[in-house]
Amino acid sequence: MFAATRTPSLKTVLLATGVVLTLAMGVRHGFGFWMQPISQANGWTRETYSLAQALQNLMWGAFGPFAGMAADRFGTMRVVLVGALSYAAGLIWMAVVTDPTLFVIGTGVLIGLGLSCTAFGAVSGIIGRVAPAEKRSWAFGISGAASSFGQFLMMPVEQQLISAIGWQNAFYVLAALVLLLMIPMTFYLREPALEHGDGPQQSIREAMGEAIRNRSFLFLVVGYFVCGFQVVFIGVHLPAYLKDKGIGDPSVAVMALALIGLFNIIGSYYAGKLGGRLPKRYLLSSIYFTRSIVISLFLLAPLTPFSVYVFAAAMGLIWLSTVPLTNGIIAGIFGVKHMSMLAGVVFFSHQVGSFLGVWMGGFLFARLGSYDIVWGISIALGVMAGLVNLPINERPLVRSVLKAA
Repeated sequence: MFAATRTPSLKTVLLATGVVLTLAMGVRHGFGFWMQPISQANGWTRETYSLAQALQNLMWGAFGPFAGMAADRFGTMRVVLVGALSYAAGLIWMAVVTDPTLFVIGTGVLIGLGLSCTAFGAVSGIIGRVAPAEKRSWAFGISGAASSFGQFLMMPVEQQLISAIGWQNAFYVLAALVLLLMIPMTFYLREPALEHGDGPQQSIREAMGEAIRNRSFLFLVVGYFVCGFQVVFIGVHLPAYLKDKGIGDPSVAVMALALIGLFNIIGSYYAGKLGGRLPKRYLLSSIYFTRSIVISLFLLAPLTPFSVYVFAAAMGLIWLSTVPLTNGIIAGIFGVKHMSMLAGVVFFSHQVGSFLGVWMGGFLFARLGSYDIVWGISIALGVMAGLVNLPINERPLVRSVLKAA
């Protein structure tokens, strides 16, 4: 049931992982729409919901390396199957639980585990193994575009569900979609027994130790922290920020988040494509520097629906375009045997940043009544990440001793 007799084609893998990523990332990007209705229904401040989202992102990252290890060792199919079940359970949990402590913990653990098993880290290994080396960066770009398409597709769907059937019923519908669409896709991700005969054979401990001692890997870890801080703060708090500033029409926030997803389809695809031709480190640095510029201009310009849409389109081009480049560097330096695990380790840093971005947004707003400080931190971190990525060495490691697996 879980093992295939032959390796699936790249087209099959990209289509199946595309559906999984579309749902996983699309649903997740819409969680900001529930902040106000859930907080109002339960009498909570924004800090409670923000803490739940922060813990969710942290647990997503914490589970990530282990989900990656499992995918590398036992196959992607099993991991995605577990993730779909956990994701659906977490959505139902968010609909029914009213105790703030239980809501925060359950949301964090169930959705966090679900995302760790269905998002980039878990599926990067099978993509890296199936794609030829010359197409690997492009393939990662396609998977990034699929997640962005999910954001573009699901933003208006989620908002309309909340408006039409209520926020609780919207969660039930999304849970059903996750189960009905993700689970069938897992059967297209079956691989033969993973022997990993390509390249030096390492144990998990050896691969982890090699990566942690590598300066370029640590630079990627730092850069991904910044990426997580910026995108999750914006994704969760932008709807509330716009309402606070006088743009009360919820369709503006919906359109903004949808535009981010739409333009990141383009950004992720071309980031992956350019990553096969140009140094990935320079592309990454350019993305982080550009984010700081775009955020600064957004804050300085008069706030109108048009300026929001321009900001969303600009951010969309550089939203998750870091993913194919980062995964491409990891695969290029270390190979693909432990690809999912190493991608999960780097992504854990992304999620620590996500935790701080979304939590600090709620924490500082509750105390200061403003998001200004968090916007400023995002700008400064973008400059730092741009500088940190410049000295990365993308050349493959030369291992003098080959060990048996």
